[in-house]
Amino acid sequence: MSDLVSARTYCNSVFDGTHDTPKPVEKGKLLITSKHIVGKTLNTSTAYMISQEDYNFVQKRSSVSQWDILFSMIGSVGEVYLEKDKETDYAIKNIGVFSCKDESKAKWLYYYFQSPASKQYVKRYLNGAVQKFLPLGALRDFPIIPFSNEKKAIITVLESLDKKIELNNRINTELEAMVKTLYDYWFVQFDFPFDFETGKSSEQGKPYKSSGGKMVFNEALKRDIPEGWEVDTISHIIEVKDGTHDSPKPKETGYHLITSKNLKKEGLDFENANLISEEDYENINKRSEVETGDILFSMIGSIGTVYKVDEKKINFAIKNVALYKTSQKPNYKNYLYTTLNSHYMKQYMGNVISGSIQKFIGLGALRKMPVLNNATIINSFEKKTEHLFQKMSLIREENQQLTQLRDWLLPMLMNGQVTVK
Repeated sequence: MSDLVSARTYCNSVFDGTHDTPKPVEKGKLLITSKHIVGKTLNTSTAYMISQEDYNFVQKRSSVSQWDILFSMIGSVGEVYLEKDKETDYAIKNIGVFSCKDESKAKWLYYYFQSPASKQYVKRYLNGAVQKFLPLGALRDFPIIPFSNEKKAIITVLESLDKKIELNNRINTELEAMVKTLYDYWFVQFDFPFDFETGKSSEQGKPYKSSGGKMVFNEALKRDIPEGWEVDTISHIIEVKDGTHDSPKPKETGYHLITSKNLKKEGLDFENANLISEEDYENINKRSEVETGDILFSMIGSIGTVYKVDEKKINFAIKNVALYKTSQKPNYKNYLYTTLNSHYMKQYMGNVISGSIQKFIGLGALRKMPVLNNATIINSFEKKTEHLFQKMSLIREENQQLTQLRDWLLPMLMNGQVTVK
């Protein structure tokens, strides 16, 4: 193994973002914090804007440039993002920056931060009783195996796996966009195919609303909906539960406990999930057992992440996660999954989210959400979209296998147990 050097020696500089809290504005520049580094990407959907003046002030000490590595310092400590763009226009807060200025050095460090040795260092120097954080001094003292030219082959192997995973994610994004387009056409614009002669939905029919289909005002949704359609609370259609409210003691071995922070659109983050005992696992599953075909929904922190459970073998329990038992009504699963991801759901959440410091959405509010219900149209939507969801499921499964392969190879490549010719 190569001799270790500190990050302050390896990098051009190691610094952090602002410690202030700039005031949100309607238009301006994005303020990125640790919670926005998710799955090695920047998820800016919950980031807010700051003024040009505040942005300029932050940039004086914390400007991010190409080949910098962003490192979450608080909350989910150790999440990383490699900035590849030449131009950046966001400010940072509660984020450490390892500035390398060199592509190969930066990529090596990016992968090194994903190794077990790196994670052990983070665990050792974490501070904070309630909110865990890693101080800037610990980042600057971070021990690193330095880059050398013979390590380029290692970067190539790991990068090729990541590129395939990224490509698969882009394909799934496109497939989901196709589903969303059909959903908006049928359940927002109400132009589902309809045979006006028979008065029934038909593949060969005309678009309902734009062809003059009768609409009636619905008080619950405050909008016109097709005549004959119902509006139900979601809990009248399927059972809606949540995970445990307890905090089972972490174990060295056992079953994974999936919380809101482990819920990712592209898959479940088992790597950063705690393990719990079989006894705790069974106790949680007495009230919140997850089954194939169910839908999970994050209730705290990054609220609103939706995940459809396609796994055939379920070996995890849930906490701070809503559980929609669509496995009990499979002909509604695609419709409800798309509804939970819709603009309407975001509007609804805006009215019911609680909490000043830590935002959350309560189980009662999730159960009371009003949804459109027309069994005939929903069944047609299910049949029309099932092949797209099956394709997305296969791609997610392939990505899980590629991720496992990469994570298995990475530490052995890093410490020289496996070499690349």
